Amino acid sequence: MSIRKKPKYKIDRQLGVNLWGRPKSPYNKRETRPGEHGQKNRKPSNYALQLSAKQKLKKYYGYVTERQFKKYYMQASAGKGDSGQILIQLLERRLDSVLYRMKFAPTIFASRQFISHGHVRVNDKKINIPSYKVKDGDQISLVEKFKQVPSVILAVQSKDRDVPEYLTVDYIKMKGVFVKTPTLKDVPYPVEMEPNLVVEFYSR
Repeated sequence: MSIRKKPKYKIDRQLGVNLWGRPKSPYNKRETRPGEHGQKNRKPSNYALQLSAKQKLKKYYGYVTERQFKKYYMQASAGKGDSGQILIQLLERRLDSVLYRMKFAPTIFASRQFISHGHVRVNDKKINIPSYKVKDGDQISLVEKFKQVPSVILAVQSKDRDVPEYLTVDYIKMKGVFVKTPTLKDVPYPVEMEPNLVVEFYSR
């Protein structure tokens, strides 16, 4: 299992963005990067822009390793159509991403933990693999005993995030459906994502 070595709020400062749109992010108070050179305003090179785009997108999805992320890029580049769009679709089909989008988990990191611990079902079947690829029409639900866990209830009641239109959710039954494949504009990222630059980074 991959391990997130840095607290998520330090990741915000490192990348210079409020990556998950959290009210308590340190970026809300200080927009400069950490370190003695954090306040310097230098014009970034094309490589730096591509690397930054890659890091933002990869880290947004929490525990995705570099190896996994590059594998998604390879799959996207082998597909027909816009590689950047396909990359986003592959990432949004991850079960941990879907659970987080449905607001059944407070963070993408908690989403992975809930799945790994066996609290999530896909079409009433136990799935404990966070990277599991969700298909159109799949139903995602929580096990009965986990529906009243405080962190789940707080996540559901949170006003910080909205459920995107490519998902439907019933919070009474605590079930949701992955309705259709999203496009980049459908995904509610708190910051601008540039998958085209990610494609350029790997295709150098």
